[in-house]
Amino acid sequence: MKFCPQCGTQLDDAAVVCTNCGANLAAAPQAAPQAPYYAAPVAPVVPVYDHTAEFTAQEISEGKVFGIAIYLLGVLGIIIALLGSRDNKFVAFHIRNWLKIEICSVLGVIIGAVVPFLGWFVVLPVVAIIVFVLTIIAFFNVCNGKAIDAPIIRAFGFLK
Repeated sequence: MKFCPQCGTQLDDAAVVCTNCGANLAAAPQAAPQAPYYAAPVAPVVPVYDHTAEFTAQEISEGKVFGIAIYLLGVLGIIIALLGSRDNKFVAFHIRNWLKIEICSVLGVIIGAVVPFLGWFVVLPVVAIIVFVLTIIAFFNVCNGKAIDAPIIRAFGFLK
């Protein structure tokens, strides 16, 4: 079997002209046919910060309401979650996630309060917006039954 050097069509050994593109096969030297390339199957990539697979479906379904309460009610939500679902690992994950967000919020407020004017009018509003957005993202993660570390905060090594 021959292959056309221009279009790659498989041809008979006696062919002089390609039936697909009309290229002259007598003028071109034939290259050895290559074996087909098969890629090994690749496992799906799961981000390191997605911990959803660590929890059972039952833990997630039982902990969703308490997880939502954590992000909506803050400290009161944590108290309710601890009283209502103390042994649920999904709820414990979201308690830790909320605490990480709050620790960064407190650190941002301290930095903003120490720096006069620039801190008060730039750092504090930016920190407030970032914390609000992170809380909304975490809230929707709970609603979708996900256990994903909060963006930005997951990069801080001291909160692991």
